[in-house]
Amino acid sequence: MRGDGDGWVVSDGVAYWGRYGAAGLLLRAPRADGTPAVLLQHRAQWSHQGGTWGLPGGARDSHETPEQTAVREAREEAGLPVEQLSVRATVVTAEVFGAGGSHWTYTTVVADAAELLRTVPNRESTELRWVGEDEVAHLPLHPGFAASWPRLRTAPATVPLRDGDERRRHLPRTLEIEAGVFVWCMAGAADQAPSRLTSRINSLLQAVT
Repeated sequence: MRGDGDGWVVSDGVAYWGRYGAAGLLLRAPRADGTPAVLLQHRAQWSHQGGTWGLPGGARDSHETPEQTAVREAREEAGLPVEQLSVRATVVTAEVFGAGGSHWTYTTVVADAAELLRTVPNRESTELRWVGEDEVAHLPLHPGFAASWPRLRTAPATVPLRDGDERRRHLPRTLEIEAGVFVWCMAGAADQAPSRLTSRINSLLQAVT
């Protein structure tokens, strides 16, 4: 179904998709070893920047928040069950101010899933693939995603926790340590050496459990 956000915004001769801006979903889930994979979309050749890899996403409708847009687009383009997604943060990763007061933004919505979910691509995708974070930069990325990826990727952090610690139920997951700084947290053995981020991570986990 076509929404009221479909359409181009032109600024300085460059066209940007989405009359009210656009949003995409950066979804992480743990692989068998607990390290993160992200869901990437290989864009259909007919689409804008076709043949590149990026995030499921699209134009934001006038009544939607960026989170609503990203989750809707992930359902439409990847067949993802929205009830299994946990939104962690939103980051404006592109912003354009044009003549006449026009303003366009692309918002990346960061989310987690508890497992590598099955996907069902629509016609906008040649392929959908779970890609390890350390492998993302090796793909031919959409230019906008390539520019934002270093800012969005996580640093690994293993947190020492006892077996009965309730916080284990909430790991692994993405945590935003500060604005735009993300770590991928995994539970570790209680006797392992804590990282320099452990105290900060512990305080954030207490706030979300």
